Amino acid sequence: MDILDILRAALQQALGPQAIVFALAAIGLNIHFGYTGLLNFGQAGFVAVGAYGLAVSVVTFGAPFWLGIVMSLVAPLVLAVILGVPTLRLRADYLAIVTIAAAEVLRFVFGSVEMKETFGGSNGLNGYARPFQQANPYSSGIDLGIISFGRNDLWSLTVGWILVALCCLLVWALMRSPWGRVLRSIREDEDAVRSLGKNVFAYKMQALALGGVIGGLGGMFLALKQASVVPSDYSTLMTFYAFAALLLGGAARVLGPVVGSVLFWFLIAGLGSFFSQSAGKGGWIPTVIMTDTQASVIRYIVLGLAIMLLMIFRPQGIFGDRREIAIDGR
Repeated sequence: MDILDILRAALQQALGPQAIVFALAAIGLNIHFGYTGLLNFGQAGFVAVGAYGLAVSVVTFGAPFWLGIVMSLVAPLVLAVILGVPTLRLRADYLAIVTIAAAEVLRFVFGSVEMKETFGGSNGLNGYARPFQQANPYSSGIDLGIISFGRNDLWSLTVGWILVALCCLLVWALMRSPWGRVLRSIREDEDAVRSLGKNVFAYKMQALALGGVIGGLGGMFLALKQASVVPSDYSTLMTFYAFAALLLGGAARVLGPVVGSVLFWFLIAGLGSFFSQSAGKGGWIPTVIMTDTQASVIRYIVLGLAIMLLMIFRPQGIFGDRREIAIDGR
């Protein structure tokens, strides 16, 4: 078994584009769930409209690249308003139902044959990322020994981690402001906040919009990194992975989603490489117990078990506070 190869695969994923996308999605969920108590099960929908806002604007309507970037931020904002107006005055579970349904509806619309001329159907859209690629200032990649990144990957990682840092800085500043303290109060006791004359609905809408826009940034980054948008990338699995990263790092903590995302993909890739080397011919695990084909699935079982144990013995996550994970279900 090559331990160095396992570590290389784990670090490559932990610091790579996937970790960035899910860190941004989890930062948005942290505003929804961690700070405000909103149960959003459709973050994949916000990520999707962020990605398609850029691609559709440039490819389908021929808009300039900068306008596509603007639309990738406006589209999640519009989606937040559409979902929030009919649900945010109701109990938390109504928002959960509406958001997960909306995310799935959007995915099917983006991949539908009827809307193929606009959204590209199941094949998606491409041909919009050239300005981003041409802006690459690096002449070569980087080799750190254990891990290495090519020229294009290095540019994507630079932009991605800067976005993550800026979003964390924004959340840190907002949650220490009076606005952020109201959000925390809404999470703890919505009726008490309303009795003090605060417009709870407006604050919830603002939180939903802000978290959705940050999720849309994740979609925009994914679209730029892949240079294509495909509907299958925005399934409900994306939302559940983002929630797993958030809970792993700790809700209502600025760096919780980032650390959780890095750790999540480190474990996913590391366990995958470990079981791939351990199973099959030459491995120490007999084929009666596990085959090469099953190795890629076992990692999710082991990681799921680890997250279950974490929720039992430390439900607040690594950096979280147990008092800050309650959901206001009224």
